[in-house]
Amino acid sequence: DVQLQASGGGLVQAGGSLRLSCAPSGLTFDDYVIGWFRQAPGKEREGVSCINRNDGSTYYADSMKDRLTISTDHAKKTVYLQVNSLKPEDTAIYYCAAPLVHIECRWLFGVSSQYFYWGQGTQVTVSS
Repeated sequence: DVQLQASGGGLVQAGGSLRLSCAPSGLTFDDYVIGWFRQAPGKEREGVSCINRNDGSTYYADSMKDRLTISTDHAKKTVYLQVNSLKPEDTAIYYCAAPLVHIECRWLFGVSSQYFYWGQGTQVTVSS
């Protein structure tokens, strides 16, 4: 049974940083693809970042790429998303997700329908 546990959200002032965590279980961790999405109230879910375990390649939303770093801790089997210089418009629920089969990020980045497993999300609220 695959589960994705997202955590690390919270209330932060504009200009601050957060490190979000995604702890997948039930996946073949040596060959995973993990994507991050976010959804603000009244808006569509949008892709934020993605990482391929097999080659370490990373992908970022153009609108945020200068403020994001996605990484992995293999010992802890956890994927992290560092978000810096937070803005009020970054306020959203952030989700991590994984596809049903191995499909590299370049083929499914930002396409939520290509992801099968979803975590419960973690709330990020940025105050001005």
